[in-house]
Amino acid sequence: MADVLEHLLVSRSLLDGVAAATSIRDREDLDCAIADLLLQFLGARSVSIFRLFDEDPVKRLVRRVELVADAGGRSLTAAEETTTVRSLSCPSVWQAPAWQVCSARNHSAQCIDPDDQWITLFPICGEREVSGILAIESAASLLTRETKLVHGILRIAQNHLALLDYGELDTLTGLFNRKTFESKFEKLRQRLSCADEAAARESSWLALMDIDRFKAINDSYGHLFGDEVLLLISQEIKRCCRGADQLFRFGGEEFLVVLDQASDAGALIALERLRGAIETRRFPQVGRITVSLGYTRIDRGDIASRCVERADAALYYAKAHGRNNVQSFESLCAAGELNHECASGDVELF
Repeated sequence: MADVLEHLLVSRSLLDGVAAATSIRDREDLDCAIADLLLQFLGARSVSIFRLFDEDPVKRLVRRVELVADAGGRSLTAAEETTTVRSLSCPSVWQAPAWQVCSARNHSAQCIDPDDQWITLFPICGEREVSGILAIESAASLLTRETKLVHGILRIAQNHLALLDYGELDTLTGLFNRKTFESKFEKLRQRLSCADEAAARESSWLALMDIDRFKAINDSYGHLFGDEVLLLISQEIKRCCRGADQLFRFGGEEFLVVLDQASDAGALIALERLRGAIETRRFPQVGRITVSLGYTRIDRGDIASRCVERADAALYYAKAHGRNNVQSFESLCAAGELNHECASGDVELF
């Protein structure tokens, strides 16, 4: 009788945890909630969630969440206390058989790390393919019922993410839509405000990108080809940017990219790489297309509207000076081409 009662209590607690997790509307917070739920109920040593990105000819894994159980059973995030978080082995997907099975075959897999800990891998499925990997580190192999529990929780989380996608993603390009920008910017701003000096050495940047002469494309070839151009350019943006970067279709032919933690030189290199990749690509029927970009540093205490204004001022300069180029707001101000007051007005963005 006591065993039955304990089982019912655990089941009730698990259902409460799943219900609480699926009430969350933020993807990062949802990842943390799912990882914390599994850490508690499996008694695992750590739970990590990775996102999978294609970088031809290899696939790259980017860790989004890691929770580790300390001696007292409390879970810690890497952002809260980095000294307690060990680095979970994450080699190239194609060099590690278990990771390859999980990502390529959409199948759970197990391996043992150098510390004789079991790593159980579960695929996280996107709309059409595996988009991430859940890695659970434990002292012993997971039981069959525990594996089924993880699969069930992941299915619930994936259904919840599909609903979030419907409201947050642009239906044509699959990038975040404009209405999600302000909340994601606020979360980034809060992280920058709380970052210590070492973490703040590399800045975050906001870039606006506009397709040059896009109206002429629609007028000459029709909106069907115009939509294809938007789709192909969004794919190029995904290919050129890192997994940690945030990508938005900001409206019409305008895109917004948030580069997280990059140096001044690194931001320019990344945006020039994106501009060059689009310039050298040949689009069906349309042929050659170019883009112009303006970008600015995201400062501590920045607000979304002011940051977009600065990037937009740099983008306007790029369009007025030949198009097909990348301009930095800060560099233009230093050169006397723009002044900070040009982006200090009140603008209604949303």
